[in-house]
Amino acid sequence: MDSGDTRRLLAEAARRAAAYLDALDGRPAGPLPGAAETLAGALDRPLPEEGRDAQDILAFLDDFGSPATVASAGGRYFGFVTGGVLPASLAANYLAGAWDQNSFSQVSSPAIAAFEAAALRWIKEALGIPMAAEGALVTGATMAHFTCLAAARNRVLKQAGWDVDADGLFGAPEVTVVVGEEAHATLFKVLSMLGLGRKRVVRLPCDDQGRILARDLPEIAPPAIVCLQAGNVNSGAFDPAEPLIGWAREAGAWVHVDGAFGLWALASPDRADLAKGVAAADSWALDAHKWLNVPYDSGIALVADAGALSDAMAISGAYLMSGERREAMNVTPESSRRARAVDIWAALSALGRKGVSELVERNCRQASELADGLRQAGVEILNDVVLNQVVASFGSDERTRAVVARIQDEGECWCGATVWHGRAAMRISISSWATTHEDIGRALSAMLKADREIPRD
Repeated sequence: MDSGDTRRLLAEAARRAAAYLDALDGRPAGPLPGAAETLAGALDRPLPEEGRDAQDILAFLDDFGSPATVASAGGRYFGFVTGGVLPASLAANYLAGAWDQNSFSQVSSPAIAAFEAAALRWIKEALGIPMAAEGALVTGATMAHFTCLAAARNRVLKQAGWDVDADGLFGAPEVTVVVGEEAHATLFKVLSMLGLGRKRVVRLPCDDQGRILARDLPEIAPPAIVCLQAGNVNSGAFDPAEPLIGWAREAGAWVHVDGAFGLWALASPDRADLAKGVAAADSWALDAHKWLNVPYDSGIALVADAGALSDAMAISGAYLMSGERREAMNVTPESSRRARAVDIWAALSALGRKGVSELVERNCRQASELADGLRQAGVEILNDVVLNQVVASFGSDERTRAVVARIQDEGECWCGATVWHGRAAMRISISSWATTHEDIGRALSAMLKADREIPRD
């Protein structure tokens, strides 16, 4: 392809992307009926012998791929705590894709190194996290947990006289890991990946909203790691950070916070009290592709002790670069990485401190509005709506699942199924800049219509 062909191809990609976004308001929130099957059939071909024209490839992606997508960039997709994508961040992502930078060091891309330092600084400013904390931009909260808890594991064992980096875990002192009964599944996956085990954790009881009960806490001794939650994935509730961190500190434990979406409450003066005391933890994991509304994939790991992070993540051998400059490859699990910092920097630039706060607060108000509308119609709301999460039951487990399936099939909005305290429920997660008051009205009407159409128990 010559430069003219490339320019035309990129212009066509932008045109198709804009048309896709423009059409979201009038299409189902889930895939178009039959689109996934049509795509799978169209892809069921052997590898071609000859290459295909780039314009044809783009047309195939749009014609077959676009209808099979979920409309998560629109205002009526309420599944999986998924944010939309801010226009400024999407456009920045396009440009960064053209740059094709490898973000592992200052040498590989001085531009991305500068954007990453700025983005991390702004994140800490927005959340009130200590500015001395070091950060890593990773794929999502799972890898953010991995990054933080690797630092935690190595540091608490170092304090116990054991060098994980040199000697591994064979013969190491046992690390006590404390979690709440409502800890997210990704945390257990990461504990397994780190050799700390899924089943040998100490589980603390929680209240009916999923918050750890800060009473009758067990005695623990170092080496120990305590994992707290800022935003339960169902209820949105927060563990009481101040008393739990105080208890952990007395025991010499490292405190890690799962704040995948809830940590963004710190950016809103109206919601920050929910996470009061969280900034005193040792590490924090969160997503940018949730409430910051940047393109997938984008997670953030923050560690208060910069040395603990670099001790766990620094690359060795010929690649090790000395000096005072921050090198991303020495604080992240990966070496080669895409330029996530550009998306984050663009989103924070577009929103500013005030815009981030308003986004969080608006989505919380919308969640309360939707919960109130459902409750007034006789639908049971199972959680205290303190953030952007609503958990609803439509009667028996069987009927609730049928209502959720009807809502998903009809496509006016999309909500996921969950299980809350042993009951089948519908989870509504409002996390998008694109969600409007009108979207909430349309979604409420669709939910109540499905409720009317499914026979009562």
